[in-house]
Amino acid sequence: MTTAELRVTPPRVVRMEWIKFWSLRSTIYTLAITALLTIGIGTLISAVIGTGDDGPGQDDFSDPASISLSGVMLAALAIAALGVLMSTGEYASGMIRATLAAVPARLPVLWAKAIVFAAVSFILMLATSLAAFLAGQAILSSRGFSSVALSDPGVFRAVVGAAVYLTGAGLIGLAVGALLRNTAGAITTVVGALFVLPVLIQLLPASWNDAISPYLPSNAAGSFMAVEAASPSLSAWPGLAVFAGYIAVLLAGAAILLKRRDA
Repeated sequence: MTTAELRVTPPRVVRMEWIKFWSLRSTIYTLAITALLTIGIGTLISAVIGTGDDGPGQDDFSDPASISLSGVMLAALAIAALGVLMSTGEYASGMIRATLAAVPARLPVLWAKAIVFAAVSFILMLATSLAAFLAGQAILSSRGFSSVALSDPGVFRAVVGAAVYLTGAGLIGLAVGALLRNTAGAITTVVGALFVLPVLIQLLPASWNDAISPYLPSNAAGSFMAVEAASPSLSAWPGLAVFAGYIAVLLAGAAILLKRRDA
């Protein structure tokens, strides 16, 4: 075998991470749970919302798309945990030493993990979000409530935004897992940042809440998912930029520590 055949190349590292990603049963289970939560909660809320009102027929909801996609926020918990496990699993098992011995440059391992995770997650979550949207809108329409189509302004972006948020939540989990190297600590940190912190911020005085809340990761991503921006929140594209910024900073931090720390 020649030296060229043994050389570590980015495509080979990506292939290695692809094989490792699908070799874990937790990958299939967690992706399935994420899809079930997204579709199940969205259809359930579409089926029960408004049952306590006088009845359908009025202009019921300003953003019917958000009703169909209401399972996304909870589903993000599952896919964020999968992102954490993709990083911390190798540290827990000790496989990280073999991985870094095979790829001495180290950083290609992190980038390959991120590429594999992002590609798989986005494709599957886009299909899941689309299914949740179509099912939810069909239910709302059958009940006589207002519904929207993908061709309506901002609706397709909201569906794509749901996939972006789920993928981004997983990448945040992956980066935090690489930073902390501890599964429990990383999951706790991600849950706190994405879900607990926005609730705590609401306890602050209104002026503080209005200034801070739009820039939290989940709220920034939520503005990209919304057909109509709520107040206080960023508009769609600035919200996406802020969310992407969090991911970039965390991955950069993980890269720096991966390069400096021992396995």
